[in-house]
Amino acid sequence: MIQLPEVIKNAVEALTRLPSVGEKTAFRMVMSMTHWKPIELESVGEAIIHLQNLSLCTECGMFADEDTCSVCADDNRRSIKIICVVENAGDLMAIEKSGHFRGTYHILGGVLNPLLGIGPDELHMDELKRRVLENEIEAVILAINPSVEGDATCAYFKSLLPESVNVERIGFGVPIGGSLEYLDPMTITKALENRKRF
Repeated sequence: MIQLPEVIKNAVEALTRLPSVGEKTAFRMVMSMTHWKPIELESVGEAIIHLQNLSLCTECGMFADEDTCSVCADDNRRSIKIICVVENAGDLMAIEKSGHFRGTYHILGGVLNPLLGIGPDELHMDELKRRVLENEIEAVILAINPSVEGDATCAYFKSLLPESVNVERIGFGVPIGGSLEYLDPMTITKALENRKRF
């Protein structure tokens, strides 16, 4: 069996650290890159190296070029007085792509999970509470994924806020175009819990 150069092996191993990239996919990527020009390889390498200089918004925790991200810097969005709480940057981007939410965000960075040592301090819940109170936020939308940990996170955070703040959770249930016979019991349960008047 042919022995590949260490350079190729190391590149394949590095790429397998990416989510959803197995050894075969990583190998195909590296084989493709062996045909690139040196300047193309350098530009990709530099772009990845610069990720270590990435800054986070001091308000919501999203990636930013400045102290605040473009959403938190937008006075029109801040004036709406609604914060959407998400687990991670990917969730924030998914909601932004919908184009229907016009308030600001807050990224928790996970959900409560005592078994993994993730408590309220690790999720900076006091900081979120401070933001809500100082900015006189009228409504908080909890866009946390449905799970035991997600439900516990939502319940805990709601307990931190005064009754005057309207706390809502996004609806979960049947996807558009979905068929009931193929859905799991938890999805059907959530759909029944989140029903609305027709």
